[in-house]
Amino acid sequence: MKKNMGSADRTIRFIIAAIFFVLYFTGTVTGTLGIVLLALAGIFVLTSLVSFCPLYAPFGLSTCSSKT
Repeated sequence: MKKNMGSADRTIRFIIAAIFFVLYFTGTVTGTLGIVLLALAGIFVLTSLVSFCPLYAPFGLSTCSSKT
């Protein structure tokens, strides 16, 4: 897999994931919506760690800085 996420994109995803985790574990968001947010947080963390977003690939998007 070729990396298609830049550092700003990765940082934003980590912050959003952290917010989702806090909302779920403090009981602010519960039920189905809480589980969906928890799943999204997990996906955001995973894609940030591998620097690859599968949704960017079909559209040819990349937030990596080009070093030429």
